[in-house]
Amino acid sequence: MTALQLRRHELSLVPESARVLVRPFIPGSPHSVTTIIGRALAISEEEAQRELQAVLKEFDARHLDLEAPLLANYERVLPSVFTQRPLSLTRKLLIGALFSGEYALESAALFNPSMVPHPDQEGVPAGALRFIMSLRATGEGHISSIEFRTGLITADGEIDLDPVSRFVNMPAINPNPKYRRKLFIVKLHEMGFENGASAAVMDALGESFTRSDLNRSVARVRRDTQPVTQGLASTLRGIQWLADSNYEMNFSPKLAMSERIIFPVSPNETNGIEDARFVRHVDDDGTVMYYATYTAYNGHAILPQLIETQDFLHFRVLTLNGSAVQNKGMALFPRRIDGNYAMLSRQDDENLFIMFSDNPHYWSDPRLLLRPVEMWESVKIGNCGSPIETEAGWLVITHGVGPMRKYCIGAALLDLHDPTKVLGRLSTPLLEPEGTYREGYVPNVVYSCGSLVHGGRLILPFAMSDRASAVASMPLAELLQALRG
Repeated sequence: MTALQLRRHELSLVPESARVLVRPFIPGSPHSVTTIIGRALAISEEEAQRELQAVLKEFDARHLDLEAPLLANYERVLPSVFTQRPLSLTRKLLIGALFSGEYALESAALFNPSMVPHPDQEGVPAGALRFIMSLRATGEGHISSIEFRTGLITADGEIDLDPVSRFVNMPAINPNPKYRRKLFIVKLHEMGFENGASAAVMDALGESFTRSDLNRSVARVRRDTQPVTQGLASTLRGIQWLADSNYEMNFSPKLAMSERIIFPVSPNETNGIEDARFVRHVDDDGTVMYYATYTAYNGHAILPQLIETQDFLHFRVLTLNGSAVQNKGMALFPRRIDGNYAMLSRQDDENLFIMFSDNPHYWSDPRLLLRPVEMWESVKIGNCGSPIETEAGWLVITHGVGPMRKYCIGAALLDLHDPTKVLGRLSTPLLEPEGTYREGYVPNVVYSCGSLVHGGRLILPFAMSDRASAVASMPLAELLQALRG
């Protein structure tokens, strides 16, 4: 720790294995699926009722609504149900249970937090701030998802977390989301699918179109273009993949914030949703939108994505476009600068870059902002979330990687009107992995995905060695003085 002393608050967020959701558990072999269904169809209705009641007795209390995911998983194997007779709800639920399993989504880690003001500040005491904290939860198979917590920063700087529900729920996915034609075409071009087949699909669509519109256009092109060549099939698959990667989801307002889980949905997220950096963005006309950049990972490649929400109930997930959408760690500024959106990024896995755009979904022309200077950041540097606006300039919480792959947290200060100008940076870490901080799933790491300033204090949530999370704070004036000095 440097002369700048952070106060560590007496709270920690640790993984809880009892928080489980229901997800599909379907064998890859069609023969195995058919065989399992056959066993469920072979028993009598009385036996089916008895077996289902045993399942409900054992698992129902662990979930807010167990029947909904069981029925959804029954629908997933319905094409393999080889009987024409109507099935009772009991038997459908039993078949669904045979193809379901519980997943402890935070059994391995609960880390890499970001913090933003809550959109609802009604009833908050004077001088206090209600906040939302997002966290990366990791379970079996290292699959990551996004969880949320809420709490209050009191007027005197104390931090109180709201109770956490033992239940978790995934959102309902909108089966017919809308797309923006211009952005869709740009991404097809980046994917190498700008050709006659994709033009035939897109030319039939309006500036805004639905998934149903897209499916009809794809089916028409497939039907009218004979024979279906390998190139045509590849293009049509690419179009469907892109559509799958842009989706909308909704949570019930009855769910507590800690019960809302964003779990991987699209093919490019099969191995996880990593390191969401949430920011409260205020546009020039006063419109507030919460954005989050995150990394989608499918086990082979990473893809930076964008989340949009105004209420943490309704979310849109979008692919990012442009030549600068290359690496992890993109972080959006909380407002436009001279009419343009601004973003921090890491293009080369070593340095920190900045870029500007008139469209939050399209990024190109990155400019080098910070290189590693000190030994504790000599391997690479990056951001720890979106810049924070202060009177002295844009405060950027950074991370640096040094010897023995040790991650430390630092800070830099950028000019308020021209953030390509660096006004100062800490020569020593603000926070290091010391003592209990350094032990965990990935040792010797402290890391954050987003801080905020309230009441003259920097509130810094951080992860400890990729296992659990904590919160620290310090007077903002002290940090700014150190940066300007």
